[in-house]
Amino acid sequence: MADELARAVSPARLRVAVVGGGWAGLAAAVEACSLGHSVTLYEMAAIPGGRARCVPIDDLGFPVDNGQHILIGAYTQTLRLMRQVGVDPEQVLQRLPLTLLDAQGRGLRLPTGAALPAFVRGVLAAHGWSIGERLALLRAAGGWLARRFRCAPQLTVAELCAGLPPTVRRQLIDPLCVAALNTPADQASAGVFLRVLRDALFAGPGASDLLLPRVDLGTLWPEPAWRWLEARGAALLRGRRVESIERGHSEWDVDGVAHDRVVLACPAGEAARLASPHAPDWATRAGRIRHEPIVTVLLRTEGLRLPAPMLALDPDDAAPAQYVFDLAQLRDREPGAAGVFAFVISGAARAVERGLDATTTAVLAQARTQLATLHPGAHWRPLRSLAEKRATFLCIPRLRRPSAAVAPGLLAAGDYIDGPYPATLEGAVRSGIAAAHLL
Repeated sequence: MADELARAVSPARLRVAVVGGGWAGLAAAVEACSLGHSVTLYEMAAIPGGRARCVPIDDLGFPVDNGQHILIGAYTQTLRLMRQVGVDPEQVLQRLPLTLLDAQGRGLRLPTGAALPAFVRGVLAAHGWSIGERLALLRAAGGWLARRFRCAPQLTVAELCAGLPPTVRRQLIDPLCVAALNTPADQASAGVFLRVLRDALFAGPGASDLLLPRVDLGTLWPEPAWRWLEARGAALLRGRRVESIERGHSEWDVDGVAHDRVVLACPAGEAARLASPHAPDWATRAGRIRHEPIVTVLLRTEGLRLPAPMLALDPDDAAPAQYVFDLAQLRDREPGAAGVFAFVISGAARAVERGLDATTTAVLAQARTQLATLHPGAHWRPLRSLAEKRATFLCIPRLRRPSAAVAPGLLAAGDYIDGPYPATLEGAVRSGIAAAHLL
């Protein structure tokens, strides 16, 4: 009924080409289709999902993703589009209060309830911190709140939090920053970090909840979105790289096929290539976006169950992973996931430089050392290491991100497009929705 109503009130039925079938492109296509437009989606890969997708590895016994992703309760538009294409978030996501604890139980766990009181109670109850460390964090958070989560644009997260005790920075700020922005704290934009904290920690009950996928990323949303579009008559072209777009009198030709509007929802470099003849300044800005990798190391051991589905680790150059996920708890419908643990390295440029073999060896040593109290003498063995080398843009201060408007009738969507969020699934989805409404 909602789709029929949207089509009924649509001012004009446009022929829309969406270039790219990642989360931004699929969001743009679903929203455009809901608004009554005729959609053709071009996806270069064989499977949809872009940089958050399931990868075909047959020898592990369960579907594997190209990286372990976390959603949070504040991802309202992602959750809305899941429901729209027939996915029940309560079935495919495990909801937990925000918990950033290590194997010894040190760190922060937020209780349920109204956001601000829950944050205060959680900080005061933080295990392993002195009362001085807890009060220092509350004073800093109160200052951020009083300034409406704004700061000087040139500040990094490390500079913003320089006055906090080292324990709080190491156990909370640094891992939270690299998880949210995929950028180390000494490089990351403090302004974007504060926006994430505002929306996650202080936006309302449940906004900070962790939503951990219980299914592979393809099942989570891209594949249901693809089927939803197909059922509504969208033309879906897999394995199709767009070679060029050309401007006509009142149309855009995508590899010779006429469309009224085009949404570039491909990676920044690919969008810059296609846009360059029509908007060279926009293409230059998009082409200058720097990227940061994420590495996921899958290890197996028998007889270990983590105290929670996700634990924080204590990273350094020799022990690079920031988080570990117990896939047996998350993917409990997949027997092959038993005994498998995903160690995630965000801001992984150094890990990629030294190579996946060396990184896997370092993570093996980290698992034996930092999880030893949970399972002494565990025999860890590597299963697979995955590197998404251009996982996100490097979210640095004063970064000039390209706008959604490229040229008349030519739009862009992606997590790198100018907006308040870092490179997250929600940022990608929101940019796709925004592009659809600019058609």
